[in-house]
Amino acid sequence: MFKKLAYIFISISSISAFSQTGGQSVYSFLNVPVPARTAALAGNSLGLKDDDITLFNQNPAALNKGMSNQIALSYINYISDINFYHLGYAKSFDSIGHFGVSLQNTNYGKFKETDEYGAEVGAFRANDYNLNLAYARDLDSNFTWGINLKTIYSKYYNNSSLANAIDAGLTYKNKKKQFIFSVVASNMGYQWKTYSGNAKEKLPFYFNAGLSKKLAKAPIRFLLNYENINKWDLTYSDPSNPDPTVDPFTNEPIKKSKFRTVGDKTLRHLVFGTELNIGKNFNIRLGYNYRRRKEMQLPDKGGLVGISFGFGVKVSKFNFSYAFSKYHAGGNANHITLSTNLSSFIKN
Repeated sequence: MFKKLAYIFISISSISAFSQTGGQSVYSFLNVPVPARTAALAGNSLGLKDDDITLFNQNPAALNKGMSNQIALSYINYISDINFYHLGYAKSFDSIGHFGVSLQNTNYGKFKETDEYGAEVGAFRANDYNLNLAYARDLDSNFTWGINLKTIYSKYYNNSSLANAIDAGLTYKNKKKQFIFSVVASNMGYQWKTYSGNAKEKLPFYFNAGLSKKLAKAPIRFLLNYENINKWDLTYSDPSNPDPTVDPFTNEPIKKSKFRTVGDKTLRHLVFGTELNIGKNFNIRLGYNYRRRKEMQLPDKGGLVGISFGFGVKVSKFNFSYAFSKYHAGGNANHITLSTNLSSFIKN
């Protein structure tokens, strides 16, 4: 078992070492957490593995027998009237493994087409699509590995792009200690067709890890995720508005504390979350994304930027989840997910 585990982990690590990091990339819609539960935890749910079918969208190794014959539909009313849709289904076979399929659509709406004089001559739409085929297999009672195969298609006006990418994940779950740990390398792939027909563009690769621990005598689970293992410095400096290097009053160089600088860079990798279960059919979720807050808050107004929260409730045969995410002072997102197990509608 340990040889298999080592082989899978080395394979994931070696692939990630040759993947693109940093800079600009296409298909950034893949990084938006569509399912409500993931969104409520500030965008990262790698530390989870239970019967929630939406988890395999971010981590293929989260697929398990409890998701079998489940179907889920997610929707986001995103910023600037952009809409996200996500549909997923999973099925398990004892002798083969766990399978999942999902389709994601990002609809940017309808745009007016004008000529060089501003006269309206038509209209067009812009959309992104991702068809995801997932497979996972249990190594033993604790370890599961999984793979997502993505087919990505994007069309904006007369320009389109096509690519394939792979996610590879490994999850460890200790039921007795109620502890979960996962590593996932995402969006490793190749762009077959570019928007402009010129040089190939980078995919939004990332290598993340996440863990969670449920308290033994309390109905609460804490999550900690470390994002972008493949790149240490995630800070961003706007070329048009760089950080000041000289004090405007004293003309002395501004010295930054090394401890503060390292602390800021470390926190930009971390995403915090927690789930509180109130009975068997209701839970509350809360998440905090430090990097999102640092990048998206206004200089004089932080507000709730970087904070997400939501809840999940089970009513009869359906599971309903809602999440509110604050991405910017002027932009919120509402996430809704509805799921059910189709087997519950079949009479024995």
